[in-house]
Amino acid sequence: MPRINIVGIGPGDRKTMTEEAVGAIQNSRYLIGDKRVLEPFEHFRKEMFYSSNVKEINNYLTGLGQEEEASVLVSGDVGFYSLAKRLLETGKREEIRLICGLSSLQVFCSRLGIPWQDVNVLSLHGRDGNVLNRVMRHRTVFIMTGGSCTPAAVCRELCRSGLETVRVSVGENLSYPGERITTGTAEALAEEDFAELSVMLVFNNSPVQGELTTSGLPDGMFIRGDAPMTKQEIRAVVLSKLQLAAGDTVYDIGAGTGSVAVEMALRLTEGTVFAIEKEPGAVDLLQQNKQKFAAYNLHILQAAAPEGLAALPCPDKAFIGGSGGRLKDILDLVYAKNPRARVVLTAITLQTLTQAAAYYEGRTDLKAEIIQVGISKAQKLGGYHLLTGQNPVFVITAESGALA
Repeated sequence: MPRINIVGIGPGDRKTMTEEAVGAIQNSRYLIGDKRVLEPFEHFRKEMFYSSNVKEINNYLTGLGQEEEASVLVSGDVGFYSLAKRLLETGKREEIRLICGLSSLQVFCSRLGIPWQDVNVLSLHGRDGNVLNRVMRHRTVFIMTGGSCTPAAVCRELCRSGLETVRVSVGENLSYPGERITTGTAEALAEEDFAELSVMLVFNNSPVQGELTTSGLPDGMFIRGDAPMTKQEIRAVVLSKLQLAAGDTVYDIGAGTGSVAVEMALRLTEGTVFAIEKEPGAVDLLQQNKQKFAAYNLHILQAAAPEGLAALPCPDKAFIGGSGGRLKDILDLVYAKNPRARVVLTAITLQTLTQAAAYYEGRTDLKAEIIQVGISKAQKLGGYHLLTGQNPVFVITAESGALA
């Protein structure tokens, strides 16, 4: 193997490169990288190998003499979402020298005159990322766009979730002659056309503060109306039975005021909640509570179940707080989408309890647990405190295999 450098060349213009990077390129006999990265150095009269495939690069390097020097050129900085990570994983680290370059984060933030030590970073180059979660939880998010995840597509996603007023800056072709920086609201930029080589910064002045670490927010925190609401203590039990995990996709069917949906959304750091509710008044309350708690990863759908579930993505978990007498149809559709979904439902009537018990009795592939929750609260009457019982609630939990 030859002596190998991995060189960060910055955003593209040679003026942004370090002297160390230029020296390594000049001293190398072989230059390796994709066409865009190597093009500025073609006049150096080096032997060029055009590829960004790690296996191809390693095979090429293996065939070179031990006394030779080769440089693999990567855009930006070697330690910032570059090819260097995979090359280090597959090669001998002691034979590789890393030479830093300016990252697109540094260049773009400096163009805008803002520090970058507190910026949250998300790359969408060849991968999925939860843009919404990052933006709702951080004041400033830097996004490396790519493929179908264009700046306009990101802005449209923000608009769909109620974040249309956040400020967005898009940097195109940084350091190149066609460099352009555009700033506006997510709504204003949602239909704009941007260059393929783009990065963006999203500024949210009202991020969610901290993580929700308790179950069962006080009932008084929610905006109330005539729509039904799952009370605090029952909500705490439901959330414990759901066993939410980061990244889950969750349904709240018959969401009412949205107390369960909101708490689920606040707990899911990387997940998504879909609240399905058919009553217009309840949907209005859902929207108000979503805005109050900044639960931007909560998506509200005014529809009846199960029809409203058909176009939704596959659920990992589902809570059924109201079924409108169509419990079997709803459960059938949930399990058709994901036979391993964990389902929690509440019942205050014997009819709903009977329907749920009969359904799971006929499903030998599913295990169900039924508990009754009885809550009594102390009320002062004269010089005494008396316990006043609330309606008992049945909580049914089911999933494939043995319940955890």
